Amino acid sequence: MRSADPAGDRPVGRGNQAMTGLRLRGRDREMAAVREALDAVRGGRGACVVVEGAPGVGKSRLLAELDEMARRSGFDVVSVRADELDQYAAGAALQSALQSSGGSERAAAAADDQRLWLLDSITDALEDRAQRAPVAVLVDDAQWADPATLLVFRTLPRRLAASRILWVLAVRSETERPTVARVREDLEALGARWLTLGPLPQQELQHIAADVLGAKPSPGLTRMLRGVAGNPFLAIELVRSFADTDAVKVEAGMASLLYDGIPVGFRRSVAARLDRLPEDAVRLLQIGSVLGREFDLGTAARMLGRQAGSLLSGVEAALNAGLLSGDGPRLAFRHDLIRQAVHENLAPAVRTALHREAADILRGIGARSAEVAWHVVLSGGPVDDDAVTTLTTAVRELSPSAPDAAADLAQQIAGLLPLHDGRRIGLLTDAAEYLGRTRRVHQALDLVDATLSDRLEPLQEARLRLVAAEIHQAAGDDAAAMTHLQQALALPALPADLRVRLLKTKATGHVYLGDLTAAEQTDVGLVEASYRSKDPAVVVSAMVFQSQTFFYRGRLARALELAEEATARAGTGSGLLHLRPPRIPALWLATVLTATDRLADTERVLREGQREAEALALGWSLPHWHASRACALFEQGALDDAAVEAESSLMVADELEITQPNPQARSVLALVEIRRGDLARARDQLRATEAGSGTSTQRFGLWVSLARACLADAEGRDAAAAAALTGSFTDGEPARLLAVPPSHWPGIVRMALRGEDPSLAQAVSGALRTLAARDDSQQIIGTIRAHVDGLLHDDRGALASAVTGYRSTGRRLALAAACEDLGDLVAASGDTTSAIAYFEEAGELASDCGALRDHERIMRRLRQFGVRTGAPRHHTTGAPGWESLTESERKLIPLVVEGLTNRAVADRLYVSVHTVNTHMKHIFTKLGINTRVELTRLAIERGTAADGAD
Repeated sequence: MRSADPAGDRPVGRGNQAMTGLRLRGRDREMAAVREALDAVRGGRGACVVVEGAPGVGKSRLLAELDEMARRSGFDVVSVRADELDQYAAGAALQSALQSSGGSERAAAAADDQRLWLLDSITDALEDRAQRAPVAVLVDDAQWADPATLLVFRTLPRRLAASRILWVLAVRSETERPTVARVREDLEALGARWLTLGPLPQQELQHIAADVLGAKPSPGLTRMLRGVAGNPFLAIELVRSFADTDAVKVEAGMASLLYDGIPVGFRRSVAARLDRLPEDAVRLLQIGSVLGREFDLGTAARMLGRQAGSLLSGVEAALNAGLLSGDGPRLAFRHDLIRQAVHENLAPAVRTALHREAADILRGIGARSAEVAWHVVLSGGPVDDDAVTTLTTAVRELSPSAPDAAADLAQQIAGLLPLHDGRRIGLLTDAAEYLGRTRRVHQALDLVDATLSDRLEPLQEARLRLVAAEIHQAAGDDAAAMTHLQQALALPALPADLRVRLLKTKATGHVYLGDLTAAEQTDVGLVEASYRSKDPAVVVSAMVFQSQTFFYRGRLARALELAEEATARAGTGSGLLHLRPPRIPALWLATVLTATDRLADTERVLREGQREAEALALGWSLPHWHASRACALFEQGALDDAAVEAESSLMVADELEITQPNPQARSVLALVEIRRGDLARARDQLRATEAGSGTSTQRFGLWVSLARACLADAEGRDAAAAAALTGSFTDGEPARLLAVPPSHWPGIVRMALRGEDPSLAQAVSGALRTLAARDDSQQIIGTIRAHVDGLLHDDRGALASAVTGYRSTGRRLALAAACEDLGDLVAASGDTTSAIAYFEEAGELASDCGALRDHERIMRRLRQFGVRTGAPRHHTTGAPGWESLTESERKLIPLVVEGLTNRAVADRLYVSVHTVNTHMKHIFTKLGINTRVELTRLAIERGTAADGAD
């Protein structure tokens, strides 16, 4: 794919003289739709147009008209045109076009998944341009676009809907490429304007003929035009096939045929035109049709065994015949239909041989591996060692930006190799790994199963099973991962480094399955061996594993010490890019901090780690960062911000096509909606969790169980609430409790008592006693224990102690719950004055947190005592409008008015750009607007623009 002015696809310059100045005919309706789209974008709202049609129907010409119209209207136009060779190309041509025309550029890290980096980089460049002028992004021949550019079109029109950007995609209607089909589906769901270019009426074809010939076509020529089925390009070629000979006579303003010797079929028409060319031109066109729509003259000369200079006469003839264009740095067929016609007129055996020869020559001169790969695939094999090396390079270059396309290419290459070739299994293993990063996880696992059915060497099988285990583990299905790991470890003669990786992954799986004893048994000698490793990633991973086992055993101080040491080491190493959740040190450190007295430090650790992950292009980790922030913010009682982070987690997972979004994020959203009082939305979130995760909720199963229980409790189904918790928290060990943050633990006891399940309540209490006995360093554990004892024994003193303890922990919802529990107990004793004070404090805290359902329940209790109550001060879920904006949303508005892009806003507020994206979406929804222009106008009218951001 190359950057292009779409006008360049029109006939301008040598080789295109016959079409210079031709009017666009028969597309008035489509041009009116294009003008509407341009007007909408000038008004501040994004728009998307898809131009679809058969080859030669006029898509490129329509884009050229749009390009000129947009430039005249003051648009900044960025355009690219794809080539058939681009289907295996790494990187995004759209990004290259932006950079070559002065767009901002963010340095890319050498990460194994650069999809989110590409999206963010292009977002930044387009937002920056759209601040200065409306932007039109045009992609022609999108059926061949590189996978990364297609990802951009799937994702950014929705993300940048509020920016002044017009997205236009021209695509052939008959394309069968799956990634293109997904782009079409996503744009259709977004509400893109669809312009299907059908055949032109006969009258318009006659006008086109008159434009080419300079005279009205005769009835005989008009009859021949019916044979092109309304295709304007074919009509022009047909007319030109006569005009280039003496077969047309113009008399009295009418063009007539002298004889009917030219065939109507386009391929035959092109073949007939080739017959009139010198042999050098014919051979050049045939070789060029193999090399692609655009081709290098030097490469064509090598394939012909000639010097480039000796082909000049052939080039001249092809240019003069209007078959080639020489306007750019490479020769190009004037339309791909011409190239296809020449290519298809070659015998199939000749085409195959020429593609194989092209691959060899291109590899020899150091051409792009993607270009070589295209020719090898078209040649159909067999492939030699050098070809396999080049193809494997193409797969690896493609995998960071388009893992799904890399997986498809790897499987195609594997299909060219003999069954016994060991490289075939390596390619299929890579393909499974790449598919595991996409929405096609089930295909990845099917590929693993199919490959395992072959007779594999132990080393091959072990590596393949490790990939399968990591896919399962990333999706949270630790039990399935364990099956593969156990079978892999039973294989003989495995290298030491592979065995260590298998054992580390297995030990981590045991931790998340709650079997700490098995994890510690797996650890025999493993940690010591890891500490001796020269690979810093191995050392850090061992530290995280040790921290996890100490944590779930209840030894929080030691777990925290190891987690901080691992995080510090991770900040100084470059090999840590290969660590994945749950082994990312800072993510794990945040989990530990949330269960300690240092809850306030969690926000700093997560902000710094998340922004570093964005800067290093570790897009695959971002859903986990956002989910962890959501959990920490919920623990602090910041419900609105917790919801935003959970939504951002799901949004990024969707952009990266992660099939199994973190159930933790859905559970947090459900818990937030329960606190807000919107039980219908809470049910929707839990249904989505169940539908999206299938059997893979094990790691976050306790979160899901907790959310289900809280929903049942809110619905008044006390027994169902207790039943939802019974299988999760009854073993009396701290590990289960520590899977969710401490402020949830008293709620579990409360629901158990309401559901008449005292054994569950006692199990939680016993786990707390064990935890306190193993590590008494954390005040929060003692405070939670006092709260639980107060609930179990109606102990006023214990509840009062809990209230005092919570005041210094930063856990506002936990403090509100303790105040309410104490108020209930005090009221039951007849001390209404003290009870009212506790209820009022609980209500104020619930209001500040946005827990509207809690606030309303507490207000009902106060009204029972004759206390007049008011509406909550914090009310962000009611009727839309300015008053429904959260504090975090209000901070963004002055920065938007200032003209900052979302990236600049994120930098100013030191948050993730994806958090800003989610906030902006909420702002637009609440205010009933669609654009930043409207937001700026509203803010200025209200005087909000002068407030500034904190």
